Amino acid sequence: MKKLLLTLAIAMVCLTARAQQLIVIDSQHLHCHDSILVFIPNQNADNYKEASLPALYLLHGWSGCYRNWADKSDIQKAADESGFIIICPDGFYNSWYANDSNPSGMQYRYFFHRELYPDMAIKYNLVPEKTFITGLSMGGNGSMNIFFDDPSKFVAAGSMSGALNLHNSKSLAENWMSKVLGPYTPDNKRYDEESSVNRIACAKGTGKLLLVSCGYDDSLFKGSVQFVENCRKEGVPYVALFSPGNHSWTFWDYSLQLHLWYFKRILNGENLGYKK
Repeated sequence: MKKLLLTLAIAMVCLTARAQQLIVIDSQHLHCHDSILVFIPNQNADNYKEASLPALYLLHGWSGCYRNWADKSDIQKAADESGFIIICPDGFYNSWYANDSNPSGMQYRYFFHRELYPDMAIKYNLVPEKTFITGLSMGGNGSMNIFFDDPSKFVAAGSMSGALNLHNSKSLAENWMSKVLGPYTPDNKRYDEESSVNRIACAKGTGKLLLVSCGYDDSLFKGSVQFVENCRKEGVPYVALFSPGNHSWTFWDYSLQLHLWYFKRILNGENLGYKK
């Protein structure tokens, strides 16, 4: 069984060392190490296991790494204010949070479900009833796909400027996604299968909310609109947060605050404007 490396030799990061931890997993499914930057609310830095805190998996976008969110946004402040443990795994430059068509390549979804999720649950005493997931761009599609794989692992899922329909990113599909999903051709159905816009039915009957935010001026806006239209057709509850904005950290920093606000209300059973 693979092991957590450097657990508390794990390079505790920055000035709030107790509240920020860098975990490294030697993954048999990725065939390499994955770095995970974890932010614990400062008020629970010494008792996070006993407190059984809510958790948010926060995925980065294409060409990014596990440090993207920390470098571009104040994630420690977000953890402190929300009371959530925020987990930022490395999705690598071009994983698309998918299983590589080549068996010897990265099998990211296997890694998430069989290694990352159970390891984090043990280390931080996490439970599905308090666990959420969201992400930006490539990570927005990844977060929805991971949720659709097994909705029982999460309370709700979100997407910020998500690449929810991979066909709307043709240049990336031809030049980069093809390294993971195979050639971008009409015969290759993986681009349909890995577009979360086509997997809404996986959440049908769960009653779990899907949260989608995107800027009007974002090139991926069309996919977010398609996603919520399909949610409505399938009878899956969703909240769409469409506003001015483009594919930028200005928008994602703003969106993270909104997603945490909604997730906290869901967690606390507060009014969302409708009855389940």
